[in-house]
Amino acid sequence: MTRKARSFEDIPRMADEVAELMAARFGGAPRGERPPLHQMLERRGAALPLRLRAGASRLAEAGRRSAQPKVARQLPLRRLSRDHAALVAHLRPLGALSRWQGRAIGISAALALGLLVLAGVALWIALKRGLI
Repeated sequence: MTRKARSFEDIPRMADEVAELMAARFGGAPRGERPPLHQMLERRGAALPLRLRAGASRLAEAGRRSAQPKVARQLPLRRLSRDHAALVAHLRPLGALSRWQGRAIGISAALALGLLVLAGVALWIALKRGLI
């Protein structure tokens, strides 16, 4: 939902989307739990670049304030839409499939390194004992 905010009613949805993307990318949310954006910023906000952290905090504050319609109408929708778009653009590129592939590559690289070290140790022992 990277569309532009048309009304103050879109602000909580934008904040929830960013919080969900942060939880998916950085962790910090137990399974089945969907913490609000301000809570995700407390848990994993330091993982965001500084320029995006300010936009995320603005979006989290706007998400809290949007519960009151009179206050929500005064929020800067254009700026919040830009903040949301920047956060989604930063958080979305690594989807679940890419993270899974990255973990699989990391595990296979660790196994390959372990096998190389094991082969080197076996070769060294064989040389020391005069078997080769």
